[in-house]
Amino acid sequence: MPITAVSEIEPSVSSAKASHRAALGVLASLFFIWGFITVINNTLLPHLRSVFVLDYTRTTLIQSVWFIAYFLVSIPSAKLIERIGYQRSLVTGLMLMAVGSLMMLPASMVPSYWLVVTALFVIASGITLLQVAANPYVAVIGSPETSSSRLNFVQAFNALGTTLAPLFGGYLILARSTSGTAEAGAVLTEAERLADAQAVQLPYLIVAGVLVVLAIIVAMFRLPDISAENRRASAEERRKHSLWRHRNLVFGVPAIFVALIAEIGVSNLFINFISLPEIGNMTHADAPHYLLLLWGGMMVGRFGGSYLMRIWSAETILAWFSIGAFAVMMITVLASGSVAMWSLILVGLFHSIMFPTIFTLGIRGLGPLTEEGSGLLTMAISGGALVVVQGWLADLYGLQLSFLLIAACEIYVLFYALWGSRPTEVLPKKKVALTA
Repeated sequence: MPITAVSEIEPSVSSAKASHRAALGVLASLFFIWGFITVINNTLLPHLRSVFVLDYTRTTLIQSVWFIAYFLVSIPSAKLIERIGYQRSLVTGLMLMAVGSLMMLPASMVPSYWLVVTALFVIASGITLLQVAANPYVAVIGSPETSSSRLNFVQAFNALGTTLAPLFGGYLILARSTSGTAEAGAVLTEAERLADAQAVQLPYLIVAGVLVVLAIIVAMFRLPDISAENRRASAEERRKHSLWRHRNLVFGVPAIFVALIAEIGVSNLFINFISLPEIGNMTHADAPHYLLLLWGGMMVGRFGGSYLMRIWSAETILAWFSIGAFAVMMITVLASGSVAMWSLILVGLFHSIMFPTIFTLGIRGLGPLTEEGSGLLTMAISGGALVVVQGWLADLYGLQLSFLLIAACEIYVLFYALWGSRPTEVLPKKKVALTA
């Protein structure tokens, strides 16, 4: 499975180093924007639940379709990058996201549940194209010993986007709609639902405009690209080895999968949960202010984790964070009122380092297999699609008990940190030159 990543970048001149730093700056802006857009869904889902009168299963199915895009689009994205190059693919991904954002306008005018789902799938496809190369690129652009620290640091800008998105969505979607300002459980008239559906037009029009501007900036920027010559050479080398002999990758793929179930499951049902009378007793318009704290905890956790991993091993930090996540999830399930609400908010801090740390541990020691390993880990992001299972559990057993699924995910991450992440058959890193 070819994927345009690099296994090691060793610039021979200071100008190359400056080019790499500038490239990381551009990539940080991409991490920010796709985090921002992804979390707008957290305010969009309770809104759509009221507009289309959905149960929890159909509500979470919307987010499942979003993450199915990672599974379906990862391989085509890698092939597109191989064909047109890294920089043009970034521009294509941003423009694809802009098209999907504009599709939300007619979807809200009809309004149509399936047209909304289609528009979100298009946006997610653009994000997948951006993700396919960005994560492994950041992970291997410097010293292997600090790869987890480096990716956690850049992912903190993703968390910054996720922190600001609830304010944006809460103010421009929920605060401007009847469903967002009504008491929990209120039933809207058909006229109110039709009016509410159009509340998404302004925010997605703004998002589309920002994406187009960012695409122009990226198109004008001089980013380094991998030479075709080196891609052919690495393909020959890869045939001498097997991915399945690397325990850290074999167990890392399901670790990414379940980590995404946990992260997305919490954020998607967060507003619905803390709005319950027995938990936070608030409107959907007020709840995003607390969602901001959840994502803010992820940003703080990634900056903090980046620092801690320069002192202790990534596996040790991942183990302690997974234990913390399990503890607060059990409190969320067993407690009530503000205790349950604040424990759910706190899980963002513990989830913060999971994805970037598992990713870097998963590709550790792969050498010439780094490209395929990165592709498998990127596809594993589709685990977020199984959030529909939590929606199904919420409909059957109640929203609060459905968070037991998240607690189970934390146990697997702990297993990965303690044993599954240990590399086997470590291969030497190959050197790949970049061409401007």
